[in-house]
Amino acid sequence: LRSGKPVISNHLSEETRFRTPELLVQHGIRRAMNVILQGNGRPFGVLEVDSRSERDFEEHDLAFLQGAANLLGMAIERAQQQKSLNAALARQRVLLREMDHRIKNNLALVASVLNLQAREADDPLLTQHLDDAASRVRAIARAHDRLQQDVQVETLDVCGYIGRVCRDLDETIAHCRIEAACEARIEIATSRAISTAMIVNELVTNAAKYACRGGADDSIKVRLARKGPDRFTISVRDFGNGMAQPLEAGASKGLGKRLVGLLVRQLEGELAIHQREPGTEIVVSIPLQGRADEIGA
Repeated sequence: LRSGKPVISNHLSEETRFRTPELLVQHGIRRAMNVILQGNGRPFGVLEVDSRSERDFEEHDLAFLQGAANLLGMAIERAQQQKSLNAALARQRVLLREMDHRIKNNLALVASVLNLQAREADDPLLTQHLDDAASRVRAIARAHDRLQQDVQVETLDVCGYIGRVCRDLDETIAHCRIEAACEARIEIATSRAISTAMIVNELVTNAAKYACRGGADDSIKVRLARKGPDRFTISVRDFGNGMAQPLEAGASKGLGKRLVGLLVRQLEGELAIHQREPGTEIVVSIPLQGRADEIGA
């Protein structure tokens, strides 16, 4: 360590450069060699080989030991870097949880403010608009909260995610059953999840408002299916009276319907409407990955 160079001693009993440890003497060690165990910027220590044999250590033995020491040094460095990375990731998770908690609280605060404004408004139409806005904010909060339950970061299983969103809607909408069905796992970019959930929320809410009258058979079915190698579809169908004014992309003055059209265009999707017996079915076809996602990738 002092010289920064390897050391060979083939005669420890006659060594004058350094003191031979008593432990080596007790075990009959005759010769030893040491090499630097180099770290990043400074040595970790030394790597030593001891021998009781008659054969002397030679330069090629030293080269072999130095190679082993280099590998060991790299392994130690990697372990230390992994430890630092794990600590950084743990802190990042804490920060993300804190950020998610703040987002959830802020959305809840916005919804509460809208509800207060709705109660103070004298105009019934304005009250309804404010209540609808508060409902949408709460829907975003629920969709965001469900998004955090997925362990993946860049992609997620949209089937499981929308299934959780539909269960929330089923608990929220009392006069109509909400059922979700899906094919096998369908992966989408996480950045597209909230918009997808909001489309489902608006379509289900619209169907419950206009098509379900609280009858025993009133229900809304949400189905997800893969469509070819690079798209998937979301189908929302009511089994009630059907919508008196079915959704028309870009043609309606209703905020919810315009919002659906905006979200579908944002996801580069397509929307189709089918009158069924009974009810109405709205099908949205969405790419698994958009152009913006591809540029980011």
